[in-house]
Amino acid sequence: MGLRLYDTFSRSVRDFSPRIPGIASIYLCGPTVVVPPHVGQIRSQVNFDILHRWLLYSGYRVLFCRNVTDIEDKIISRSLSEGVHWWRITDPVYRSFESTYEALGCLPPSVEPRATGHIPEMLELIEQLLASGNAYTADGDVYFSVSSFPGYGELSGQRPSQMRGGEEPGHGKRDPRDFALWKRGRPGEPVWHAPWGDGRPGWHLECSAMARKYLGAEFDIHGGGANLIFPHHENEIAQSRAAGDGFARFWIHNGPVTHRGEKIRKVAKNPLAVHTLLRRIRPVELRYYLAAAHYRSPMEFSVGAVEESAVAYRRIERFVHRVAVGAPGELPPQFREAMDHDLNLPQAVSLIHAAVNEGNAAHDSGDVLKAARKCAEVRAMLDVLGLDPMSAHWARETQLREVAGAVLGVVRNLAEASAERGEFERARIMHRQIDTALKIRQRVTL
Repeated sequence: MGLRLYDTFSRSVRDFSPRIPGIASIYLCGPTVVVPPHVGQIRSQVNFDILHRWLLYSGYRVLFCRNVTDIEDKIISRSLSEGVHWWRITDPVYRSFESTYEALGCLPPSVEPRATGHIPEMLELIEQLLASGNAYTADGDVYFSVSSFPGYGELSGQRPSQMRGGEEPGHGKRDPRDFALWKRGRPGEPVWHAPWGDGRPGWHLECSAMARKYLGAEFDIHGGGANLIFPHHENEIAQSRAAGDGFARFWIHNGPVTHRGEKIRKVAKNPLAVHTLLRRIRPVELRYYLAAAHYRSPMEFSVGAVEESAVAYRRIERFVHRVAVGAPGELPPQFREAMDHDLNLPQAVSLIHAAVNEGNAAHDSGDVLKAARKCAEVRAMLDVLGLDPMSAHWARETQLREVAGAVLGVVRNLAEASAERGEFERARIMHRQIDTALKIRQRVTL
């Protein structure tokens, strides 16, 4: 029957049919690079990486655009409070996101545009909206007029008459619901030149301009976290369609991640930052945890839940290494059906575990051929989810960790022997080497 996906806009599961046959285009709202990534942000990337992989497996060429928001209110606020240039914040944070994506085995996007590299495209879009009467200027600011767009609220299911403004009132703002397309420059803030006054783009405008630049006026899938439905995605639809773009044909949103019942916040010292978690959880185990739930369901994160999930993955991993067939095999039809039904990952994962049970039983009974066949199936299913332990990515990660662990064990034994003989200076040097080995092992996961 083919792939069917839940579309937030229509509130229904629909047959996926790309605008251009054989080519699937995706725009994913990427990170705002203000602090290093936390586990809630990374869930979205893992979920859409699986969609990316399934589209590729299904025979599509995939044009995947994931943006980087490198100018925005939170970035500027942190820049001013710390007294540093905005790019001194965004560049290292961007690199931390990049290394996290790589550590978790996410495929690279086709293109990864930064907002600050697309100011001309944003100015062009604003000029169109001003010319059409959907936007107005007010003392250097430019606002989108919500009342000028009849379809406003359709994505989120809200009535415009019941909405409150999502932004603080500005000078000359006509309606509290109107949102900023351009914000005039203020002391200490970065600015770009514009006909209506120097300033910077509004957050919502950035995505509309970059999606149009790389995917065209209409594309297949717009993705992101459910927290972005309103106002961010609602505003994107309004400004893009008011400018004449068809924009996204499907809206796909992953569920939120909470911790102790609360939203995970973007703070500098966050115990749920991914680089902190990966000091005690293997990247492949964190990916498995994030992948095993249905992408639309909410998740309540806890380290205990991840560790419990890791036990399940290790059982799969032990079976794959136990039988160790040379390459993945064919996907079982039931797995295809589960993935085609709105990426039913819980059902897909249950099929993996069932195949592992059968494979282990076959291996124990001496049925080598059946065990090998089941292992090939398991590897094929894991490959779709980016979790095959024998893939080049995870095999390399395992090898590096084993080498670092071996070095650490040898040096630790030598340091203890030196200390017992009273060679304290030598022992001190070796403890430095232990610290270096620990850092090497840690870098493997970052």
